Amino acid sequence: MTVRLFDTRAQALRDFAPRDPANVTVYVCGPTVQSGPHIGHVRAAVGFDILRRWLEYRHGRVTFVRNVTDIDDKILANATEAEPWWALAYRIELEFTRAYSSVGVLAPTYEPRATASVPAMIELIENLIERGHAYAAPDGSGDVYFDVRSWADYGSLTRQSLDAMEAAADADPRGKRDPHDFALWKGAKPDEPSDAAWSSPWGPGRPGWHIECSAMSRRYLGPEFDIHGGGLDLRFPHHENELAQSTAAGDAFARYWVHNGLVTVGDQKMSKSLGNFLLAEDVLSERDPLVVRYALGAAHYRSSLDLTPASFDEAEAALGRIRSFEQRALRALPGDHHDRLDSVSEDATAAAPSVPDAFAAAMDDDLGVPQALAVLHDTVRLGNSALDGGDLDAAAEALSAVRGMMTVLGLRDVAERTGDDAETAALDALVRTMIDQRAEARASKDWATADRIRDAIAAAGIVLEDGPEGTHWSVNRG
Repeated sequence: MTVRLFDTRAQALRDFAPRDPANVTVYVCGPTVQSGPHIGHVRAAVGFDILRRWLEYRHGRVTFVRNVTDIDDKILANATEAEPWWALAYRIELEFTRAYSSVGVLAPTYEPRATASVPAMIELIENLIERGHAYAAPDGSGDVYFDVRSWADYGSLTRQSLDAMEAAADADPRGKRDPHDFALWKGAKPDEPSDAAWSSPWGPGRPGWHIECSAMSRRYLGPEFDIHGGGLDLRFPHHENELAQSTAAGDAFARYWVHNGLVTVGDQKMSKSLGNFLLAEDVLSERDPLVVRYALGAAHYRSSLDLTPASFDEAEAALGRIRSFEQRALRALPGDHHDRLDSVSEDATAAAPSVPDAFAAAMDDDLGVPQALAVLHDTVRLGNSALDGGDLDAAAEALSAVRGMMTVLGLRDVAERTGDDAETAALDALVRTMIDQRAEARASKDWATADRIRDAIAAAGIVLEDGPEGTHWSVNRG
């Protein structure tokens, strides 16, 4: 019953012990909304969505906060006269929301924007100055920096010595005492929009990137919370700096650090700066969102994921086997089994779905989704064998378990939303018309016509199953 997670700071698996077992608190670094999401962003969101769902399964309640960085150098650089920075940020934020929602990522408990938390950031910076860990630049620029040499634990997250680190490149170094000092506040510049600046004790300006998450996590989750999450590429400098400034301000901060692996293209991480990214919008326009979620979530969350067309093809085939079993089982099971399955679905919002012990053990072990999926597909095979042998009770039990596992993984959410659309209804109408025509030809002993219709259906990738209750069809996804 104990969840174990790999804590990046400890560099080890740790038993997860939340401060409040009845309310797990999670903060995940959200997007900087400079341009539309690529598929790596969606992979990260799916990974933390699975973590959230499993923690909800084990603990019942998760307060999940994911921020939006809606003020940043890159946002200002991408703005135009026709689309101001704040309009650009909001438009891109909506693109991220649509991409996440399409693959079944649950909405956060709260999703704060950086621009709405500036007073909390200023308060935190003032605290750091009072404690001797930050200073205003002496050149009158309005910049404020964190003094990394004032905090002996700086580098503890990534286990680096200060002198071996690269200099911080997030602000003009002219006012720094040390090249490694990083910006907490950036004084306004003449070439920046006047509405991209806030009043502060150091003059008009805007927050540095790192101070945002420290202030927002404290504001919404308190000075100590359970899990801080984000991409592996955020460990340094972003999370290292967050940890330093929050603990230097007197906060206990995150008890566990969880980082997801990156999506790669060849040996390089997928990144906008490298120009080797797949836009989420393009992938989702070409692939079933359920297939996309399966492909992005199937690998272990800490592993690198090298996405290729074959990744999605394999996901589609795997889902096809699950769908085929579900359809076959529902056709074979009598009405009382359907009533029980429906009651389980109706109770799913009030109680955790039932999953096999082996599935739960895999998920408890640092979210072992590959092993959990193996249990899911083993259950599908057992269910098909039960149907072959006429053991309807065993088939119903397998179907219930499959549905429970799909629910926990967030796959049923997407399947239910995309399974009854207009295209599916239209295809069903066309195929059933051909099935009826084939039945009429067979009844008339017009075998040539019946065979021609059967071949046309098969050529379209449709599989027919003739049974005592009639003919059923499914798409051949193998």
